[in-house]
Amino acid sequence: MEPETYRNEVENQWCPGCTNFGILAAVRKALAALDLAPHEVCLVSGIGQAAKLPHYVRSNVFNGLHGRAIPAATGIKVANPALTVLVTTGDGDGYGEGGNHLLHALRRNPDITVVVHNNELYALTKGQGSPTTPVGEKTRLQFTGVEIEPIEILATAIVHGCGFVARGYAGEIDHLSDLLVQAIRHRGLSLVDVVQPCVTWGERPPAWYRERIEKLPADHDPRDRAAALGLAASQRERIPIGILYEGPPRLVFADRHLKRTSGRALASLEPVKEDEITSRLARFRR
Repeated sequence: MEPETYRNEVENQWCPGCTNFGILAAVRKALAALDLAPHEVCLVSGIGQAAKLPHYVRSNVFNGLHGRAIPAATGIKVANPALTVLVTTGDGDGYGEGGNHLLHALRRNPDITVVVHNNELYALTKGQGSPTTPVGEKTRLQFTGVEIEPIEILATAIVHGCGFVARGYAGEIDHLSDLLVQAIRHRGLSLVDVVQPCVTWGERPPAWYRERIEKLPADHDPRDRAAALGLAASQRERIPIGILYEGPPRLVFADRHLKRTSGRALASLEPVKEDEITSRLARFRR
């Protein structure tokens, strides 16, 4: 496979120069590196600029409600474990409206990869503050500055045992692509937060981020939970990118269902017969 394998003819709606294009290129490159055919991939999204990414990739696509991509992706992976399932979401869609779903995904550990385009604001709706906007920053809605501290979602993911937690940068396409390859190969939930400066509504240009991005050194041990927690914290003058944490194996959510079905995926099972449904409802009513 080549990155061009995943290109389609859908007209792109992002702003000219949007750093989302870097994430799109990294996704296509990662899928090609994994040698996945388009029909073997399902991209799932909700609402927002980041959620448009699946529209621009030749693959299976499920576009759902605002903040509801993770439960849909979990169901897709349970029904057909053979699919490679990625969620593409923004910091508003994924950490705001979808934050509760992400927390429970940390508990369930579905075998999906969640890629968050983190531009620290709601870009689709013209630049108001999001869960990751720095305190004090002025936006198109918070005229005097955001008054609430940003969420520390990567630290939260590490504390709750997420098996793969990474931070990437939209301007480092090759590095981000490599992160995505490793995230997809990881069996269980992978969370990749991508620093994605907004060129239209953001307060700082991409050059500001390029000066502060630092790739993790070769001697960083992603199994060191304490070190990972320190790296996960929001930082302004130094932004480390790479695999922050990779934990020990955990039971994958879909495996519980496969045990009940003798290893057969839900998508391959025969529909439940009407009399069995009636019987179960009767037991429930009792």
